[in-house]
Amino acid sequence: MTAGAVPGCRPFVHRHEVEPDGGGAGENPRIAVLVSLNFPDLTEPVADLVRRFTRTALTTLRDLGAGYELLDTSDGALGDPAAVAGFDGLFLLGGGDVDGELYGVSGDVPNSYGVDRRADEYSIAAIRAAVAADRPVLGVCRGSQLINVAFGGTLVPDLEDYRLHHGGPGQPLFLDEKVTIADGTRLAALVGERRPTVRSGHHQAVEEPGAELVVAATADDGVIEAIEHPEKWVIGVQWHPEDPDGSDEHRMRLFRGFTAACGPRDR
Repeated sequence: MTAGAVPGCRPFVHRHEVEPDGGGAGENPRIAVLVSLNFPDLTEPVADLVRRFTRTALTTLRDLGAGYELLDTSDGALGDPAAVAGFDGLFLLGGGDVDGELYGVSGDVPNSYGVDRRADEYSIAAIRAAVAADRPVLGVCRGSQLINVAFGGTLVPDLEDYRLHHGGPGQPLFLDEKVTIADGTRLAALVGERRPTVRSGHHQAVEEPGAELVVAATADDGVIEAIEHPEKWVIGVQWHPEDPDGSDEHRMRLFRGFTAACGPRDR
């Protein structure tokens, strides 16, 4: 049991547990970071992942000189998602599953977890607003899936053969996975290697890329692991560069490329 936990109470992730000292200080570039700190079905082990991964992502942005505004999409008090267009970029972190109805799947989804339709709709509207305003957009795991749905694409609801993508029963959720980056993509230029080892823990993935999006990386079993827009700065990766157990160098390459694309710019 974590310090301060109350027996019989569901876990809860607080903002102070994920933000580095000083919060999102910094003005140029200033990035909107969307994440659901709390969502249905949250367990303490997953809550701990949310804390660790979100803090690593925000700390990395700060270390690169960027400021951020943390928008918790599990907070019912969020305002107009179109307001993200006023930031220099949009970054979407991981979390629960995207509601199947939003990509054409009706009925039960096998192994469905953490679905929050309101958070999905807010995030999709924010993505579309950022793209319309020509702001760079980066999404990881759930964030990548939301980008694809925002462009009209579909998802694999549940990977039948999951062995390359997450641990099995009784095993750690996250594992190392080799992916192949497509030549000539923006992602290839950022990552700097064709066969990086990444940290994966997903049971869903992009099925059909949305309109205008292209496949930027695949797994050894053919599952799509990254998408991007060939003209706009829009990238979604299915893996978690913000996993502190992964490669610091890989994370810094992606985050540095993203923050560089975000600014600085004249206001």
